Amino acid sequence: MKKILSAALVLALVLCAFNAYAGHGEAKDVKKGILLVAFGTSEESAKVSFKNIEKNVVEAFPGVDVRWAYTSHIIRHKLAKQGEVILSPAEALAKMMGEGYTHVAVQSLHTIPGEEYHALVQTVNGFQAMPEGFERLTLGYPMLGAQNTVAKAVDAIIATIPKARKANEAVVLMGHGTHHPGNIYYSALNWQLQQRDSNIIMGTVEGYPELDDVIDYLKTNKIKKVWIMPFMSVAGDHAKNDMAGPEDDSWKSVLTKAGFKCETVLKGTAEYDEFVDIWVGQLTKAFAHL
Repeated sequence: MKKILSAALVLALVLCAFNAYAGHGEAKDVKKGILLVAFGTSEESAKVSFKNIEKNVVEAFPGVDVRWAYTSHIIRHKLAKQGEVILSPAEALAKMMGEGYTHVAVQSLHTIPGEEYHALVQTVNGFQAMPEGFERLTLGYPMLGAQNTVAKAVDAIIATIPKARKANEAVVLMGHGTHHPGNIYYSALNWQLQQRDSNIIMGTVEGYPELDDVIDYLKTNKIKKVWIMPFMSVAGDHAKNDMAGPEDDSWKSVLTKAGFKCETVLKGTAEYDEFVDIWVGQLTKAFAHL
């Protein structure tokens, strides 16, 4: 009886091994793709930023399919009501998997590695662990993902400051900010900016440095005129309302009441190739590992 059981066990193992080998023998055709993942925007005029990113990505990766996803549920829900369907990262990856993509590079279009980015990391990790899924799945860091990209962002900021700005006039950058530990990147960027130009200062809407910190700095340095620019990929709601809006609590209004003459620039960072080059560089590294 034991011999019969042993023979049956050996036969079962042989059959399993054969089936596993046969399954792996059916190699899939390599199909590479790119998934660009942004927080998102519902402002039609702000989408020029994403169009510029896609143009640069298509030029850098000719022949590779490019898809989009938004991490913001609120933005996706709002767009859906308007008849525009944008998938979440998980939905977009599932769709690409179903369409037979074997190698996919996901690129975060976030500015810092904050809450939205780390949620994306978890999503990508989940798909990487999925059996019978992608053969290779990689994720590119956001813009400020390491020291070298912080330095590149400094160069990009200085290169895109309006030519009309004079050396004794300040440039105030409005970042989104977050309570996530990734907010520290704004301070790191601020420090390196001021090593190059002490009249450039970073502020955030929901993190540190706050607008009050910016105002104290401007007064200490006896600044008279301020150029306010968004340090966000798109010039959306935050830029149009929180930064440059007519409301009493907008940055322009608050700074004006504090005695500064203000000029606003309504262009997201992704409208400038200098910043897009940083994201494309991150994507290039991710794509090279496919």
